[in-house]
Amino acid sequence: MRILFQARLPHEPFNAYVKDGTAEARMKKIMDDLKPEAAYFTDSHGHRSAYLIVDLADASGIPSLAEPWFLNFNADVELHIVMKPEDLAKAGLAGIGKKWA
Repeated sequence: MRILFQARLPHEPFNAYVKDGTAEARMKKIMDDLKPEAAYFTDSHGHRSAYLIVDLADASGIPSLAEPWFLNFNADVELHIVMKPEDLAKAGLAGIGKKWA
């Protein structure tokens, strides 16, 4: 199951980690463990944010995805199941439309 994962990092403790030089190592450890298909870093509502695409075998992988962000950064996280275009093509939208129209 492909997940769009967002971590919104509060200013603290992240500012303290930048100042003490540990932010990069903490982030690298998480990224090395998660091995996302894609990763983007930007702002969200005035906070540093990470957007990752991660493929989980099943829902039991959610804690190993979210906990490093909670424990290291006190982050707020959001998880959304997403599809690639080929997944959507296999969804059978025409049949669903006929059934529910």
